[in-house]
Amino acid sequence: MRTRRAARAGQYVALLAYLAFLVFPFLWLVSTAFKPPRELGSLHPTWIPQDPTLANFRQAFAEQPLLRAGRNSLLAAVGAALIAVAVATPMAYVLARRRGLLARAATGWVVVSQAFPFVLIIIPLFLLLKDLHQIDSLPGLTLVYVVWALPFALWMLVGYVRAVPVELEEAAAVDGAGRARILRSVVAPLLVPGMVATGLFAFVSAWNEFFFALVLLKSPDHQTLPVVLTHFIGAEGVADLGPLAAAAFLATLPSLVIFAIIQRRITGGVLAGAVKH
Repeated sequence: MRTRRAARAGQYVALLAYLAFLVFPFLWLVSTAFKPPRELGSLHPTWIPQDPTLANFRQAFAEQPLLRAGRNSLLAAVGAALIAVAVATPMAYVLARRRGLLARAATGWVVVSQAFPFVLIIIPLFLLLKDLHQIDSLPGLTLVYVVWALPFALWMLVGYVRAVPVELEEAAAVDGAGRARILRSVVAPLLVPGMVATGLFAFVSAWNEFFFALVLLKSPDHQTLPVVLTHFIGAEGVADLGPLAAAAFLATLPSLVIFAIIQRRITGGVLAGAVKH
């Protein structure tokens, strides 16, 4: 009994330490965003700003086009999430219901493709987009995000499809429904929690992505929010800390708000997809 209690106490301590590790950077970011320059340069930093100010936010919007960059990031991220889920859903249905060697090979390739580093694919990807005349364009960047998110979205949705009872599909088939109608009318409604969770992960991945946006977008009018955030860092590597923290805080809010709104659906989708994965 004592051993079990000690093990459980150790688990709680580890969980609290992990939560503190995750929360600490965000809390420090929020604190820095509201501190005046005098407190930012203090030798004795404090958690709570002594004289909170919104000057950093005003300066951030005055120095960089955050609204335009946020719009670009939003368009690319939402487009990539919607397209990735729309394409991955029927593909995941086929892979989940097929048991042959081809299905297993395709699933294995999906997992292996996630190990490819960005640097390995950026040159052929750049040349391909150049041939398609999609360099320095949001549609081209969205296409890249779709391709990059598709393997992970497919891998997640395969698990969700396998959690759907086959008996429901067999009953619909007895009533004369074809494969397309079964997927649309029977399977898809049950996959909504998983599709929402998968789309959210694809959205967050595209929203936070920096490398592809940096390489593929040259025009200031097309740059996304992660790229614009680097403009607060000077040529000598010295950051304008207050405005940078304020802009980074604003860039973090959309993901937090979306997680807060659909948290229950995400949890339900993840648990459903994990049942038979």
